[in-house]
Amino acid sequence: MILRVNPSSGLPLYLQIQAQVKNAVAAGALKPGDALPSVRKLASDLRINPNTVARAYLDLERDGVITAVPGGGTFVADGQPGLLKAERIRRLRPLARQVAVEGTQLRLSSEEIVELVEEELDTLGGKK
Repeated sequence: MILRVNPSSGLPLYLQIQAQVKNAVAAGALKPGDALPSVRKLASDLRINPNTVARAYLDLERDGVITAVPGGGTFVADGQPGLLKAERIRRLRPLARQVAVEGTQLRLSSEEIVELVEEELDTLGGKK
């Protein structure tokens, strides 16, 4: 798995790491049980502070995306969401609003916006 961070993007590095891991899991590039690099190894590869990687991993573990085994490594979780559905919806709502606002500003119809989201779900193997 290759992660890249862009310090000048304006998005905090730990959020960039989180997003890339979540995308890799959603796309199937990372499967349940796959090992992730250690905090030190990834920090060294990305040339960033290990605390930044640790924060990303901690948040990913809290979200149920990965699981850490003390002394044994960090792995992709088995896919069972650790959060209640209401909490998952609460976290996704700002992103849905952003898509709706961007689509509206680009003068797309609501049908076109929904179609784009459904196409992206199809590429991930999601359900409509």
